[in-house]
Amino acid sequence: MERTRIARVDEVKLVRRGEQVEGTLHLTPHHLIFCHTPPPSLDELNGLPSPKSKPRELWITYPIIQTCTLRLTHHTSHLPSSIRLRCRDFTFVCFCFADEKKARDVYDSIKAWTCKLGRVEKLYAFTYQPQSPEKEVNGWDLYDARREWKRLGISEKDSDKGWRISNINLDYGFSPTYPALLAVPSAISDNTLNYAGRYRSRARLPVLTYLHPVNNCSITRSSQPLVGVRGNRSIQDEKLLLAIFSTSHSNQPHPNPCSRPRSRQSPQSSSSGSPTRDIPANLPDPETLEDQMISRTSTEDGPRVYGAQQHNLIVDARPTVNALAMQAVGLGSENMDNYRFATKAYLGIDNIHVMRDSLHKVIDTLKDSDVTNIPPNRESLMKSGWLKHITGVLDGASLIARQVAVQHSHVLIHCSDGWDRTSQLSALSQLCLDPYYRTLEGFIVLVEKDWLSFGHMFNHRSGFLSSEKWFSIENERVGGNSDSHAQRASLSNSGSGAGHALENAFLSAKGFFNKDNSSRESFVDSDGELQPYDQSSSPSNTKPTSKRTSNTSRDPPLAASPDPKHAATTKVKETSPIFHQFLDATYQLLAQHPTRFQFNERFLRRLLYHLYSCQYGTFLYNNERERVENKVMQRTRSVWDYFLGRREQFLNPRYEEGVDDNVRGKERLVLPRAGEVRWWSEVFGREDREMNGLPHSSSTEYTGFAERRHYDHPHPGKGDGGDNRATSGYPIERLDGPGDSGAKSRRRAADQAIESWLRARRRKRRR
Repeated sequence: MERTRIARVDEVKLVRRGEQVEGTLHLTPHHLIFCHTPPPSLDELNGLPSPKSKPRELWITYPIIQTCTLRLTHHTSHLPSSIRLRCRDFTFVCFCFADEKKARDVYDSIKAWTCKLGRVEKLYAFTYQPQSPEKEVNGWDLYDARREWKRLGISEKDSDKGWRISNINLDYGFSPTYPALLAVPSAISDNTLNYAGRYRSRARLPVLTYLHPVNNCSITRSSQPLVGVRGNRSIQDEKLLLAIFSTSHSNQPHPNPCSRPRSRQSPQSSSSGSPTRDIPANLPDPETLEDQMISRTSTEDGPRVYGAQQHNLIVDARPTVNALAMQAVGLGSENMDNYRFATKAYLGIDNIHVMRDSLHKVIDTLKDSDVTNIPPNRESLMKSGWLKHITGVLDGASLIARQVAVQHSHVLIHCSDGWDRTSQLSALSQLCLDPYYRTLEGFIVLVEKDWLSFGHMFNHRSGFLSSEKWFSIENERVGGNSDSHAQRASLSNSGSGAGHALENAFLSAKGFFNKDNSSRESFVDSDGELQPYDQSSSPSNTKPTSKRTSNTSRDPPLAASPDPKHAATTKVKETSPIFHQFLDATYQLLAQHPTRFQFNERFLRRLLYHLYSCQYGTFLYNNERERVENKVMQRTRSVWDYFLGRREQFLNPRYEEGVDDNVRGKERLVLPRAGEVRWWSEVFGREDREMNGLPHSSSTEYTGFAERRHYDHPHPGKGDGGDNRATSGYPIERLDGPGDSGAKSRRRAADQAIESWLRARRRKRRR
């Protein structure tokens, strides 16, 4: 209790939605508890027999507090001192105090228990002791990677589907942010994986996340390649992708399944350290690999369900200009001249900063719901862009699901580091494709697999340890401290346009070109979109090993267990509602297909609450390795205990079990309808009519987002014809296609802008 200046305050008024009640405020090490007794009912006042009013309690966990503002009594005002809380579950409350000193003591205590813990191990999850019914449940046993791969038809003893389980990352030495078990093509050896991993950011190379049970087509995920301004390439990465896109024809022998290193350099390599150095000796050139694949998919020896109709797709979730600008800091996107067996699509989904700013605008519209019951301004809600972003993510997931289920093709998804937008798209597309993931247990497995195991950085994005920037004393803002509105205004000014994206990328590169700057703050954030790499520790300058410990030397630390001497805090610029967006998009699917999901809306809403409550250990830390090292399964309870112990509360009574592709409404595949995206009013604590107005009134507000998607074809004649069903109906932007003068001019303009900025930077440094 050393952090608590005051443990109990009587005669506190709680203001919420314009209503006031008086009660007692208690401060415990993990909760803020407000207790009050409701006023007597009319029957009690009239002396009629009626049940006695029971005391009611409002519990608020400290990590769920988004902002806390202390307003002291001003000498010109008769208003009492108050503390306003905005919580991440969109609870807005105001506590009014008669004594200013007690108000300040409560504020200081909340601040100490919220943002001065210093370590994740001090959160509530490590002391929570469950009661019945969840005490008898063990949610940690629900997900097992090998069991899930076996459900998809992949096992260590059976490679008939063209896939195997690799143990190359069993000790997390190859890629610390990836799961221990990786499903990769059977034709690719671990030695090839070792080389291929050096071409991808943080060694997050393309690996399997889903295999369609009917057509054997795959969804794989990765991070962005290290293309850079030199246009680096990796033969091993190209071979890995070719093998992935060939697995639906695994009954035929794959070319050159083994790989042995050789000393000579690839023609695209350079002596200064290209990622293609020391490549295996027996790899044919990419053109030969391409010809072999095309010939395999076009032969007519026997009936085939899938073949020439395939349009394999590489999905880059970022806006086109963002991907191009990242080449200035050694990253980028695939040059499709080297991946002629696939097509690339840019989805134009904005980064974590834009998403965070969008939600802040929604909160600003709802911010006064603690003191007033006035409905939110729907025009302000629309201007926040939140529904536009949800629609964009759903649109991308729909493209991926159609590509796999309808076009019978393989899809590789990546964004920057492959743990934010990639997780959203991967999980949502699987939700559309597989009825199992639309059950309660299946959805839990999906979250465990594509979010937790694949390294979505929950600690960074959710800000469990809070920040002092989220606490303020209103009268002290006059002294020059930036308030939250000014901070949000600065974020909103960054925008998401092409010019601002280039400018932000250039500015973030200052740490890359300024070797004297040792501060990681100049490298912006771990979203990877603005994260430069040091060429002196380029992956090609380090010889591969069977255990990839050398890879982490070039990457900034990813929230490993903090030094006890240095308290950890939240970096506000790294927070973003990425998982919230996924749940919101899932809600849209549930609302549009109410009979196809076993769980209900309340399940999603409570899952969002427990993401921030820190009552359970499931979402703590940033990746699987950190949870294993900190023994989360042994020291905390799983959040799934809460849901499985109360299973009946989260089931959808309208759910219809069974799949029949010949019966309308029972098909395996479900797809979102972009025109019907609407506000998830329940999660914002509002009625549907307050946020959505008349039924379907929002259907015309957010349409036409398909135009934000851009396609990148390797060359004309192979995948970009007018009858190409994979891309029909969508505008095409060929960035590298031969004969596309518009794309070439855009690329030249981008290169000239980068070169101009670099020259200006050099001149400034010489001065």
